[in-house]
Amino acid sequence: MMKTNPGRFFEDYRLGETIAHAVPRTISGGERALYHALYPARHALQSSDEFARSCGLNAAPIDDLAAFHVVFGKTVPDVSLNAVANLGYAEGRWLKSVWPGDTLTATSEVIGLKQNSNGKTGVVWVRTTGHNQHGEAVMSYVRWVMVRKANPEAPAPETTVPKLAPVIAPGDLVIPRGLDFTGYDFTLAGEPHRWGDYAVGETIDHVDGVTVEEAEHMLATRLWQNTAKVHFDATLREDGRRLIYGGHVISMARALSFNGLANAQMIVGLNGGAHANPCFAGTTIKAWSEVLDKAETAAPGVGAIRLRLVATSGGAPFALKGEDGKYLPEVLLDLDIWALMPI
Repeated sequence: MMKTNPGRFFEDYRLGETIAHAVPRTISGGERALYHALYPARHALQSSDEFARSCGLNAAPIDDLAAFHVVFGKTVPDVSLNAVANLGYAEGRWLKSVWPGDTLTATSEVIGLKQNSNGKTGVVWVRTTGHNQHGEAVMSYVRWVMVRKANPEAPAPETTVPKLAPVIAPGDLVIPRGLDFTGYDFTLAGEPHRWGDYAVGETIDHVDGVTVEEAEHMLATRLWQNTAKVHFDATLREDGRRLIYGGHVISMARALSFNGLANAQMIVGLNGGAHANPCFAGTTIKAWSEVLDKAETAAPGVGAIRLRLVATSGGAPFALKGEDGKYLPEVLLDLDIWALMPI
């Protein structure tokens, strides 16, 4: 009996199956410290217990994306160990804040399968849900990933491409219980700009840049227990370079967005996202945002703002696609999120 796990290949997935992912993870303050060491993350609500209490919470929750990375990492051995690339996201919602001491687990349902025309790879869609130790769902999202076939001659499954909502309705966003921005301290938060100061269609150049190094990427990928081979083993790519984990790019762009969006305190929705081009060590990541929509919420003093967050490796800000409709080569990430901001 084979003791080692080679990971799943495209032909191993079955539509409708539910995968329970191994190795629960108990979150501590160490995750917060390492997250802030890896990325220039400075949003006050997730940095300061006292600031969080002034906003109606018991303490500072773990960064939204740190919780996402932990749940995502649980899924990798079963979903994307043999991936060529992670392709996109949709229908993501943060359902409950994650606190130090919480233990996270994850399950995924296979909701779509499509073999590529080359017969060597296929795309797998999964809906992943993260739970805490009480069995409460803390987040849910769909992602799709291109996975190698072990046997190119293996029969292709019937093509099923899931129909996904292009955007999460504002009424479906979950606002953390007790969140109240009526006494919000803009000085401590770092910027004076509130929800009403942003206009739909406005673009923001976040100015700063960070050069990605192999060491920090390897630390991040191990921290999130992401075992995807393309992030570790350079021999799996013809160019001999390890891919930077897409979540690393997401968190870097989010952290850079502080300069101009310091008061977009919490991410509560992931409408869509694409890793447009690969990122490698030595790349300098910059970011810009576009305001796509705004909505009021039932929480006191809290507004929702829909943002396109774009990470690039250079070029002029606000350039996204060429005349052919394809992403420009310098675009690394195109993310569509809902965030919460004081009105």
